Amino acid sequence: MRESKLGALTSLLMGVSLLLTGCTPAKRPAAPVSTALPDSSSPRVYVTNEVSGNMSVIDTGTQRVLATVPLGKRPRGIHASPDGKTLYVALSGTPIAGPDVDESTLPPADKSADGIGVFDVAQNKLVRTIPGGSDPENFDVSKDGKFIYVSNEDVSAVSIIDIASGQVVKTLKMGAQPEGVKVSPEGKQVFVTSEEDGTIAVLDPEAQKIVATFKVGHRPRSIAFMPNGKLAYINAENDGGIVLVDAIRHKMLKAISLGEPGVIKPMAVLLSPDASRLYVSTGRGQQLFTVDTATNRVLGAVSVGKRPWGIALSPDGSTLYTANGPSNDVSVVSLATNTVIKKIQAGSGPWGVVVLAR
Repeated sequence: MRESKLGALTSLLMGVSLLLTGCTPAKRPAAPVSTALPDSSSPRVYVTNEVSGNMSVIDTGTQRVLATVPLGKRPRGIHASPDGKTLYVALSGTPIAGPDVDESTLPPADKSADGIGVFDVAQNKLVRTIPGGSDPENFDVSKDGKFIYVSNEDVSAVSIIDIASGQVVKTLKMGAQPEGVKVSPEGKQVFVTSEEDGTIAVLDPEAQKIVATFKVGHRPRSIAFMPNGKLAYINAENDGGIVLVDAIRHKMLKAISLGEPGVIKPMAVLLSPDASRLYVSTGRGQQLFTVDTATNRVLGAVSVGKRPWGIALSPDGSTLYTANGPSNDVSVVSLATNTVIKKIQAGSGPWGVVVLAR
């Protein structure tokens, strides 16, 4: 009789225990983070997330995020090495400011966080960080893959980085608030925009000195050279348009309006593979414009999201990706139909975009 009661009591206690376990699952240890990605033949999109300090890796076949990889503080500019095996990312410890931010309330800059992150594509991870001068925002890589030219926004300078040694070999003063950097197709010139001055500084990479400065539109941020290197398009954010410049004689040829200044705010400019089309993101204008480079006329526009900034093309030129900062997503634009076919959630504050073939 005692054994029967004891068995019943034991069964009751076991039942209560199982019931409680079902209601309150035990905490499991966090799974280790793996940098390995599923094998895929589709190109991948790499997006720098300025606020969350990481990179979203997107598979273009499934249009899904494969991984989110830590990078460092304020990752913005992103560019690939000529062989596509390495991605370089501008990192900055300068606090994020904005039109609605009182800069006097911001903490001091963490200069130890400034640098150029070196990301190994095969390993899918950041392997080292090299100096990039003060507050690096954007940059470009030399045609031979040996040097990086970096805009140092807070000190009005452009720095030249030797990648092999990981050292800043020279820093040159230029106009205020430098941002966009672009190496010409033949590699003999580097254009750097000065947002505040509305000018382009022309850097001779061989002589390692600035050889010219010329006026363009108001608040330039981005440059796209035509393949022959003789012409270039540059955004003019505060003018609501873009400008066409003579890249050899260093002078502005034509201003091209996209919309009302202050409403349409052109940011990034990017040419199609055949250079017949120029694509322009417009920040708070929320649109992506397409311009015919033969006539310099606007062919169309599509609303892509909140404050589209960085843009990149698929290897075949059929699809364009926009980084939409405030909405933390990436728009996928079919250029054949000029429509957004999907939006993909990224990290916080997506800024720059690169697409690499597999």
